[in-house]
Amino acid sequence: MVLRKAGTAAAAAGVVTFGLLGLVTVGTFAASGTPQQSANRAALSPGTVPAAFQAPIQQWGALCPEISPPMLAAQLYQESGFDPKAQSGVGAQGMAQFMPDTWAAYGTDANGDGKKDVWDPLDAIASAATFDCALAKDVAKVPGDRQANLLAAYNAGPYAVTKYNGVPPYKETQGYVRNIQAMARSFSVPTAPVEVSGQSAGAIYFAQSKLGTPYLWGGEGLPSQNGRFDCSGLTQAAYASVGITLPRVANDQWYAGPHPSRDQLRPGDLVFWATDLNDPRSIHHVGIYVGGGYMINAPHTGAVIRYDKIDTREYIGATRVTSDGAQALPARNADGSVSAPSRPGSTTPTGPTGPTAATTPSAPVAPAALASPGGAATRPAAGPPAAAAPPAPTGPDPAGAGRPASKN
Repeated sequence: MVLRKAGTAAAAAGVVTFGLLGLVTVGTFAASGTPQQSANRAALSPGTVPAAFQAPIQQWGALCPEISPPMLAAQLYQESGFDPKAQSGVGAQGMAQFMPDTWAAYGTDANGDGKKDVWDPLDAIASAATFDCALAKDVAKVPGDRQANLLAAYNAGPYAVTKYNGVPPYKETQGYVRNIQAMARSFSVPTAPVEVSGQSAGAIYFAQSKLGTPYLWGGEGLPSQNGRFDCSGLTQAAYASVGITLPRVANDQWYAGPHPSRDQLRPGDLVFWATDLNDPRSIHHVGIYVGGGYMINAPHTGAVIRYDKIDTREYIGATRVTSDGAQALPARNADGSVSAPSRPGSTTPTGPTGPTAATTPSAPVAPAALASPGGAATRPAAGPPAAAAPPAPTGPDPAGAGRPASKN
């Protein structure tokens, strides 16, 4: 991205001297409202789903009471990172990573073109919801959290959920249920003030200790890199210093927690920039908010880690990092593709398992019509006026892109 310098050194220093430690302490430990309510029935948070998929996920995510748009979005992100052309090494296909046998049973023609196409994102979204609701029907008599039971059936099969009268004692399945429900909060519009992270002060302290360090594309602060960072390398290391493991690239870090609005920002929040404010896949830069409209960031080649204003035209929003949100994020393969969750008894990630005589759920009736895709994400409200424009930097930070950064 094109970041503007943050004015004079005195102005930047003023951010620190003007009670930054107090601001961090108050922002971290003051009562900021009650805990966020359940994401089960929440709407999609703006900027979390590519605009072309937002309307269909919102509609199909209401197909049955056990699912929600944020939950469906979390599943699709876990399976493929919203990639309609994703294909796993074991044959799972499309955005929802269906195995061929399962697709044959639950594939849905959502766009009305007469074909059930696993590679078509509208068909894949509708089919994922249809499959979820079929599983929910199969385990409807099992006591407990109906959404958790559905997710457990998705991962381990309905028979396992029925056998154990709830989420079965499989590490993979318990992790899958926990991760999808945690990630759903990142896709949900907050319905209450977002709790402030207790680790935020420590993350800021780490980033402050790196002020003045030269930027390095792909830098992770390694001794072989002379302790230098790129944008997402700095934020990853800052949160690692307080025991939270973030993904390597900025547009994965975007999903590490809920998204406070501009007027709810608190020190320690990650702040992000994108070339397309309607598509989180275009996120290319991240910094750590410190208060007063400023962040600490590693901006670009030729610059040093420094304070910058956050209010520029490519600002897409912020993430309040949580431990469970960070833990829920999927891993990426060497080529940048998402590694889908593992199933019980398997060391190989797979898509939805194929139906069998014992576990085939009955498909529910799908909606008769699908709203046309669109629903562009709401642009975050503009913040305070930016400082006077200084010279532009040399270019974007490649490590912000949705792929592993090369290590120099």
